[in-house]
Amino acid sequence: MSGETRLLCRLSDIPDGEARGFSAPPGGFTGLFAVRRGETVHVYVNSCPHIGVPLEPVPDRFLDRKRELIVCAAHGARFRVEDGVCVSGPCLGDVLEAVPVTMLGDEVHVPAEAGR
Repeated sequence: MSGETRLLCRLSDIPDGEARGFSAPPGGFTGLFAVRRGETVHVYVNSCPHIGVPLEPVPDRFLDRKRELIVCAAHGARFRVEDGVCVSGPCLGDVLEAVPVTMLGDEVHVPAEAGR
C-alpha cells in the first residue's frame, strides 16, 4: 500500500442517513459505496461477499426502506452499516470489504488503490 489517498466525495454530497455509490477509479474494476451517519462515513467495496455482484438494484439504493441496514438486491442479504457484518441472508456472518476513510475537513478520502 502506498499510503496515498484520493478524494471520494464531500460530506455534503451524501445526505445524512443515506448512501451513495461511486464508480471504480480509472483502471479499477470494483466501485465503492458510502453510507453517512451524521459526521461519520462508512465506505465499502460494492461487492456482495456471497456471489460478488454489486449490491444495489439502481444507482445509490443500498439501504433498506428504514435506512437501517445495507441490502444486497440479488438475494436480500442484510448488512450492518457500522461494520458490514451480514446479519441475515445466505452469507450470514460474512463481512463486506471495508475501506478506510480519512476525513480532511469536509472531504472524504479513501486509499488511492481502493476498488482496483
